[in-house]
Amino acid sequence: MNFVLAAGGTGGHMVPAHALAAELKKRGHGVLLITDDRGARFPGLFGGVPVHILPAGRLRKSPLGLIRGVRSLLAGRREAKAIYKDHRPDVVIGFGGYPAVPALLAATSTGIPTVLHEQNAVLGRANRFLAGDAAAIATAYTHVDRMKSRFGGKTVFVGNPVREAIAKLGEAPFPPFDEYAPFRILVTGGSQGASVLSKVVPEGLGMLSPSLRHRLQVMQQCRPDDIDDVRVHYAKLGIPAELMTYIEDMPAKLAEAHLVIARSGASTVAELTAAGRPAILIPYPEATDDHQTANARDITEAGGARMIHQPLFTPKVLAKQIEVMAEDPQALINAASRALSVGKPHAARDLADLVERIADGLAPMEVGFGLTPRVRSEGPVNGVPA
Repeated sequence: MNFVLAAGGTGGHMVPAHALAAELKKRGHGVLLITDDRGARFPGLFGGVPVHILPAGRLRKSPLGLIRGVRSLLAGRREAKAIYKDHRPDVVIGFGGYPAVPALLAATSTGIPTVLHEQNAVLGRANRFLAGDAAAIATAYTHVDRMKSRFGGKTVFVGNPVREAIAKLGEAPFPPFDEYAPFRILVTGGSQGASVLSKVVPEGLGMLSPSLRHRLQVMQQCRPDDIDDVRVHYAKLGIPAELMTYIEDMPAKLAEAHLVIARSGASTVAELTAAGRPAILIPYPEATDDHQTANARDITEAGGARMIHQPLFTPKVLAKQIEVMAEDPQALINAASRALSVGKPHAARDLADLVERIADGLAPMEVGFGLTPRVRSEGPVNGVPA
């Protein structure tokens, strides 16, 4: 079969699309990516996959912005239709965001079935616009806000695809951790970075009890404008820190980490739950429909993470939360197991099964997927502080 994947803009769209592309290629299918300029610049993704960059403007509120956006969208749709003449796909899969819209509209207008994947716990604007014509809607959560009830018959819970190397972390033991071991913390703001983490995290780590602070080893992603100041701050505190503007090898960093401090973007939460890593999550307050708060719901309710809303995210609050989670090694190990219990490490496989069935003309609800919790064998999962 031949499949076209439409994704762009941010890592939250590109990473799950990459994971699906790898699974489909492994099954012997042809895969082509349609994206935008930003999506094409992500390093380490879509190796060996043909890439087409199409115009895809935002539909802004101003009259001029709206006109420009519509013109760009129509131009992208024309180019996508031309691509489909040479590479007729069996299904076009969209991963949300405005860069995916022209490819999906072109597919619908030429009779090609479409599948939408929603990574967030709130149905995004692009997917809301396209949902009526989709053959199936795959979701990353069992409950998705803003999903119309009339779409229930074609909505399938598959999870959010992650890279195979990250899914395999959940099968391995949690990194050894006791009151003497190094305490490795990974800090990431997602593909766009987060200046608030650069401002709060170093100072918060400096406020930890000496017994915990002296064991710290930090791996932190910073925005380019912040990285020099963060490096100076850690040097003054005497905390070993590896700093980078983009984490190219996320599986390796997650494998080492005992605790993650991060935004609650869709891919970040999916990776935490697939790998089984406890976290402190700070939802991005400007996210559309506050979807990052919704994304953090399952992992926090399970006891695998703590959520701090950004107005309350101070060094003192952060230090207190870290000490509650880490001063009892068993509590941190339990939190890791609880994060793992809500993971969907086989989401790429299940999404590939779904799009194959749509290509074969089968109904989406014939795909029998469900939540299969995983819990590591070492240590109980009870007794994690709320």
